[in-house]
Order: sequence, then structure tokens, then C-alpha cells
Amino acid sequence: MKSPCALTRPDTIIADFVGDFHYLAVMKSPGLSRSVEDYLKAIYTLNERGEAAGTSHLAQALEVQPASVSGMIRRLAEDGLLEHEPYRGVRLTPLGNREALKVLRRHRIIESYLVRELGFGWDDVHEEAERLEHAASDELVDRMAEAMGNPATDPHGAPIPTRNGKIDPTAYPRLNEVPDGTRVTVRSVSDHDPARLRYFESVSLVPGARALVQKGGIDSGRVTVLVEGGAEPFTLKAGVARRVTVMEE
Repeated sequence: MKSPCALTRPDTIIADFVGDFHYLAVMKSPGLSRSVEDYLKAIYTLNERGEAAGTSHLAQALEVQPASVSGMIRRLAEDGLLEHEPYRGVRLTPLGNREALKVLRRHRIIESYLVRELGFGWDDVHEEAERLEHAASDELVDRMAEAMGNPATDPHGAPIPTRNGKIDPTAYPRLNEVPDGTRVTVRSVSDHDPARLRYFESVSLVPGARALVQKGGIDSGRVTVLVEGGAEPFTLKAGVARRVTVMEE
């Protein structure tokens, strides 16, 4: 039996979408609470970025106190959604992974719809999707995806899980991990920081862009990049370059 933290009342949202979804009323059936969905998605996303999903990492990602994280981890473990190894962080169980991918699918399709169909900037959609992902039904999200031709990636290049819970498992290297002189194609960029997204766009470091890593490497604190067609190279701190995944050519 699920603990009370995993259940919530249905959310209702009236979404003033244009086109086929104009004034569409969306009803999300009862299920996992918003906080549980946030935790599962945060754990999945941290692991997706190659980072440990420890208490401090989750507290920072979710902007909550570490004590709150510890309590939620215990409850989610009791619900069979994750496994906790002391001092080594947590990992999702198959059930937790499936639920996380459902939330991730809603988030990334909503971001895509806002950009493609409603004209939002790619730097404006993360927070909107954070709110809408908990209210939109899977049926609505599927219809959004179909209206866009079922895109494989979101506006930031991140893979979108299919309705059957499948996702591209390819682990692409981070920009700060690529050796000097390597030509790359940008695969994805992190969507969490609007200011950083605006900067990436200003230097054309966007999904699909081709670039030359002039100076960098995993042991370097900075990475110098020249984007194809760009006027001049620019330098990123390693922590910023880490937010960009690339495919080596």
C-alpha cells in the first residue's frame, strides 16, 4: 500500500492553447503527488547527467532542506520507488524509473509545444513546463506530441521518452571532457538556467551546431570553443561546459 505522501487529489487546469487545443480543459487522474514526481524526476535527471543523487544534491536541485530530503527518501523507498544506499546516494527501482520517465515525457513535450506551437523562447519554457507537467494528462501530452510529429528531442536537445517508456540511452560526452582539437556537434544543453540559455544562443552554441574545441580537456578548468560560422572563439568555465553534451565527429 502506498504511503499518504504518494497520493494527491486530481489537479485541474484550463489551458488556453491555440489551434487544436484552444480552451482545452485538462484533467489529470489521481496518482503520485507533485512532490513525489519532482523527486523522481530530479533523481533521474541527476543520474542522466552523471551526477550522484545524494541528499545534498537533491536538496540543492529541489531547493529544500536536507532533512526534508532524508524523510522523503525513506518514504519513497517504502513505496518501492527507489533504493537507498547510505553514503552512496539513491537509485530508482524499475517502478520508480517508469514513473520518472512519465514525468520527463510530459515536461519535455510541453516544452516542445510551447516553443514550436506557441512561440515561447527556449529560455522561457522550463518553469512553465515545471508547473504544467503535474496537471497535464498523458492523453493530452500524447496529442501534443502527435500534433508536432512526435519529436525525438525537446528544444534543448534532450531525448523525449516514448509513450511506452523508452528513451535514447546513448551517453554523450560533456563539452569539458573533449580533448583539444576535436570537432563536435552539440547534442543538448541544460534547460535549468534561462540566463545561460540566452548566452548559449548568443554564441550559437545550440543543439545541432558544429564546433571546434580549441583548448580544453577533462583536466582543464576552462574550455575554448569556436562554433562553425562564428566570428571568434569564446571560453567557458568547465562547470558551464559540463552542461553541454556533444557528439565527436
